[in-house]
Formats: sequence, structure tokens, C-alpha cells
Amino acid sequence: MNLNHVTVEVADIPRSRAFYQRLGLTLIVSADHYARFACPEDDEGRATFSIHRAEAVTPNGPGIYFECPDLDARFGALQAAGVAFDSGPVDQSWLWREAWLRDPDGHRLCLYVAGDNRLDPPWKV
Repeated sequence: MNLNHVTVEVADIPRSRAFYQRLGLTLIVSADHYARFACPEDDEGRATFSIHRAEAVTPNGPGIYFECPDLDARFGALQAAGVAFDSGPVDQSWLWREAWLRDPDGHRLCLYVAGDNRLDPPWKV
């Protein structure tokens, strides 16, 4: 079993589509009610993320993590382009470097880099 796709509900497809493209996701499906993106740094090209229009959106659910090997450079470029961040990049005690932001509907997003510590931290079982 492999987790390869997450969908979040949004109020405005064009606004959210533009936001996620600005983050660096590649648009692969677009409709009035839905858009799907490829995660460009997925070496196998299978991880996708999508947005689906909903009448009522509930933000502050699970945090959605996007791994970025170039986190600091991406953070700087996005911030220069006007993307607001809640925090970061910050080195965490679990050996990840994270920057947090919210999409236009308030969903919590984390851009991070973990390297080998993502699957093989020093305290691995």
C-alpha cells in the first residue's frame, strides 16, 4: 500500500489552482470543480495532490507536507513573490527543517526538507 494522493476542499478553484501552481506543483487536470497536480520532485512521478470545490470549507485539519530539497531557496522565492508564511524555515528537534504557511482557504501546509531523516532517523525502530 502506498499513499500517493491527497485532495482538499476549496472555495474557489481558480484562486487555489494559481496558489498551488505558485508553490511549484504541476497542473495535470483542470475543471470548474476540480484540479489535480503532480508533485514535481517525486522521483517516480506518482504522487499527486488535488483540490475540489466545496460549498463549505473546514480549514485547520491535518497538516499537509510537501518535501522540498531546495527549501531555503524556495522559501525565499515564494516570500519575494508575496506568499505569506506563518513560520520558517526552522530546524526542528526531529531533524527536519520546516516552513509553515496556509493556502487561501486556511489549510495548513508545511514545506520541509528531511533528507535521510524522513525514513531513517537516528531513533528508527
